[in-house]
Amino acid sequence: MKKIEAIIKPFKLDEVREALSELGVSGLTVTEVKGFGRQKGHTELYRGAEYVVDFLPKIKVEVVISAAMLDAAVEAIVKAANTGKIGDGKIFITPVEQVIRIRTGETNESAL
Repeated sequence: MKKIEAIIKPFKLDEVREALSELGVSGLTVTEVKGFGRQKGHTELYRGAEYVVDFLPKIKVEVVISAAMLDAAVEAIVKAANTGKIGDGKIFITPVEQVIRIRTGETNESAL
């Protein structure tokens, strides 16, 4: 099993969520975060206003999937989140050793 953490622009969340649901990914966690990468110091248009980049609002999408679905899920996220502009975000992939569903006690892939 793998955990995908994708840091994306906020207005791309719906597209990423739809792309993952088309693959059959059922559960994900979304967190509002702030950050910057190499784009610090330039001006960016966000929701109709110009901002000098300090900390931009971003969205962190976390999903745990089976290793077999990894390539398709990453490709779907990249396609959906890509704007072709600076600050599109990053994807981090980490291994997951064990998953336990609290309510039922199911473990590993059956808990997903």
